[in-house]
Amino acid sequence: MVPQTPCQGPAGECAKPRTTLPDYLAPGLDILIVGINPGASSVWAGHYYAGPGNRFWNAANRAGLFGEPLWPETDARVLNFGIGLTGVVKRPTPTARDLRAADYRRWAPVLTEKIKRFRPRIVCFQGIGGYRSYLKYGEGRPAPPRLRPGRQPRALQSSVVFLVPSPSGLNTRYSLKDLVGCYRQLRALRDELSCA
Repeated sequence: MVPQTPCQGPAGECAKPRTTLPDYLAPGLDILIVGINPGASSVWAGHYYAGPGNRFWNAANRAGLFGEPLWPETDARVLNFGIGLTGVVKRPTPTARDLRAADYRRWAPVLTEKIKRFRPRIVCFQGIGGYRSYLKYGEGRPAPPRLRPGRQPRALQSSVVFLVPSPSGLNTRYSLKDLVGCYRQLRALRDELSCA
């Protein structure tokens, strides 16, 4: 169950509970960062990658991905740097392991439509499993057998695809140093495509 936001306002009025995180999308994005799905703690906070132990902001800041350091509370500012945020699935869960095939069937085609509509230069999937599930349910094709972080050989519509390991603290296979290296590669790819 998703935690509800506390009552706010005069005379105990309650704000409408958040059910997910908003998309930060705009035409002409350099990078669309696609997480697997919002964590329940991030929805509770109202900001992307706000869960305890999530390494996204720390790693992306160290890699110089934005024009200034950003944190969960300033997540909407990513648009100022040509970067958007969304997820493969919009239903929040405590962990990505709590997602079901039905979630991907429902939401992956929605992501396909967002990519077609906004046409970002790069679509960066955060999480190998999320990208694999997106290909199956959003594109109707199997993922390559040995996915690795970095630029992927096949595009989505006109967008280059880049894969980063999940920055969740539960993903112990990749260190913070590994993540920083991936975001540096992503920044370099953005710069290369901007000059092309």
